[in-house]
Amino acid sequence: MLALYPDIKPYKTQHLSVQPPHQLYIEESGNPDGIPVLFVHGGPGGGCSPKGRCFFDPDVYRIILFDQRGCGRSTPHACLDENHTLALVEDMEAIREHLGVHQWMLFGGSWGSTLSLVYAQRYPKRVLAMILRGIFLCRPQDLQWFYAEGGASRLFPDYWQEFDEAAHRQGDESWMEAYHRQLHGDNELARMSAAKAWCHWEARCSTLRPSHDLEAQIMDTHSAVAMSHIENHFFLNDAFLLAQRQLENLDAIAEIPGVIVHGRYDMICPLDNAQYLHERWPASELLVVREAGHSAFEPGITDALIKATEEIAVLLARQFNGEGA
Repeated sequence: MLALYPDIKPYKTQHLSVQPPHQLYIEESGNPDGIPVLFVHGGPGGGCSPKGRCFFDPDVYRIILFDQRGCGRSTPHACLDENHTLALVEDMEAIREHLGVHQWMLFGGSWGSTLSLVYAQRYPKRVLAMILRGIFLCRPQDLQWFYAEGGASRLFPDYWQEFDEAAHRQGDESWMEAYHRQLHGDNELARMSAAKAWCHWEARCSTLRPSHDLEAQIMDTHSAVAMSHIENHFFLNDAFLLAQRQLENLDAIAEIPGVIVHGRYDMICPLDNAQYLHERWPASELLVVREAGHSAFEPGITDALIKATEEIAVLLARQFNGEGA
């Protein structure tokens, strides 16, 4: 079973000014003349970690990571102004142009798969290939599954009880509405408690086997504030995309080669998301990983993702040349 490549450091970091007030953190590592790959992180609001560089052979790939608006090392922190899906897509295109990349591969997980799909439908000629993990289609039923009773709450009733109690719902508020009120209230302690409760629910459900490291990473105060505020903001607005619009242009990506990696026991984004996408994306390969949930860092998921990056590299080597860098 393949493991992550050894840790590497970026050879270049910078901030790119996009729509005010946002400045995006961007880093590059690996081979400056290699196959460009954009790592599209999850959340929304999750930010990148150094481990994101380690899914790729640094001798083969030019590895580009960025933090989406309001999270990670992008500024302003947890900012919701002008923060919506199409803005993030245009940020990706701005990064491509700024770095002088002609075409690139997209590597996205969870919300990163959503954003990669929207970008690829809008700019199909810029996408060499895609590797997508933990597919999240942002349909109403997908949001209801995880943030209302009757879905994941039935599988994790003890975790859901804590999430429910921390919401302090009033009247006929939904859980999303209750958390929005708490996250934007006047009481700083209550805001922080709500932020951590929101993220704790997600972290606990992310892996088949408990992962204290993942929980600690997501529950970090800086990360929890951004992730809770931005996720809640997006999901209250149906990710700023109607359910049909998310999938209506799949014909545009029909010939883009790709690999879909999904854990069979993914309790955040159930497997039907991946199957639905695969059936409508003829050039894709679907890999269902046994004994795995949602996280990219579960051994079976990591193994499948790295094998995919190696296979795609061989495929692209036949057509990629220096003009693509």
